[in-house]
Amino acid sequence: MTLQQQERTQGIEIPRVDYVLLSVVVALLAIGLIMIYSVTFPTNVGQGDAEPQADFIKQAGFAAIGLILLFVLMRVDYRLWGKLAIPMMGVTILVLIGLLFMPEVNGSRRWLFGGSIQPSEVAKFTVVVYMAKWLSSKGDKLRDLTYGLLPFAIFVGVVAGLIIRQPNLSTAIIIGLCAMAMFFIAGADLIQYLFLLLAGGVTVALVIANTPYQAERWLTFLQDPFATMTRESYQIAEVLIALGSGGLAGRGLGSGYSKFGFVPAPHTDSIFALLGEELGLIGTWAVLALFLALLYRGFKIASNSADPFGQVLAAGLTFWLIFQAFVNIAVVTASIPFTGVPLPFISFGGSALISSLAAVGVLLSISRGAGAPLKEADATFNFGWRNGGTRVSRVSRRRRNPETRKRAR
Repeated sequence: MTLQQQERTQGIEIPRVDYVLLSVVVALLAIGLIMIYSVTFPTNVGQGDAEPQADFIKQAGFAAIGLILLFVLMRVDYRLWGKLAIPMMGVTILVLIGLLFMPEVNGSRRWLFGGSIQPSEVAKFTVVVYMAKWLSSKGDKLRDLTYGLLPFAIFVGVVAGLIIRQPNLSTAIIIGLCAMAMFFIAGADLIQYLFLLLAGGVTVALVIANTPYQAERWLTFLQDPFATMTRESYQIAEVLIALGSGGLAGRGLGSGYSKFGFVPAPHTDSIFALLGEELGLIGTWAVLALFLALLYRGFKIASNSADPFGQVLAAGLTFWLIFQAFVNIAVVTASIPFTGVPLPFISFGGSALISSLAAVGVLLSISRGAGAPLKEADATFNFGWRNGGTRVSRVSRRRRNPETRKRAR
């Protein structure tokens, strides 16, 4: 009898990759590559570029690297990341500190190696891993001020502060929101959570008030972009025109006008607007549906994970990708002030794409480990609504075998 036959006989669930999640991500990646080609090739031809397909080839290369990394990480036991969490976080903080002493490029210090690597994108992954390890190890102590709220606030404040200094407020906000969501999932008290939201909101408001270009963005956001044609309002107006001009079915793939000098950098942060112009409302709804499917599968993986670390890690990775996607879409639809955040799997950019695919690889690894044999640290994902307890509990009644249930009675 083979091992798999023995497992089936004994009623042990066989670990299995979440192919639905993998299919969703591949679909988003395919849409992204198609849009990169559609947006960059005609404009490069118009500018007389000798290699008009260069941007598409570069992005396809990033996608290939990211997919290889995804399949490698899918095969790696996700618990390894818990062991590497502290050294990874230490290296990340040192790199973020080192960036502050680098020469400025276009008024900021965000990149290494000539703009090919953006450490803040990698920081999202390392912060999620570190927070998952730290939060899942605290248990009920998380609700204690000295064990939970205080060290959490200090850690997030340090990392977000270093990223704000680049300056890169949008990435700092995404990291802060993701960490707070993980804090809540791990079992933070509601009062703690409300305090964090208040403190975080006040901090962001102070940063904006003391940063002239951020304050200008907020003033522009509060006004009609079509009435005040400043540099910031022009970009918002053109993005809205591109998004709305597609109608229901769009102008057709490759037939958009806004990429020809109207929308700045149309293949990066504003690509969702170009997608709306060429593929219409149907295309934008399809992308939104794929991200909602990613959200559902990510939380399903979290709920099925056999240990607290896997649950908090899966939830954190899902929060990161979804928060970033909806911040980008909110910017393009003028729901929040304009800021530069790439749309995961779709926007042009190597660091963002590779780190996002790496995150999916770890999620798939957690899905493979969901059927692992029950151990002492196994958990259930119940959100604590019934008893006010922690949302990650270390007792999983639904995974007990019949003999265990008899002894418990």
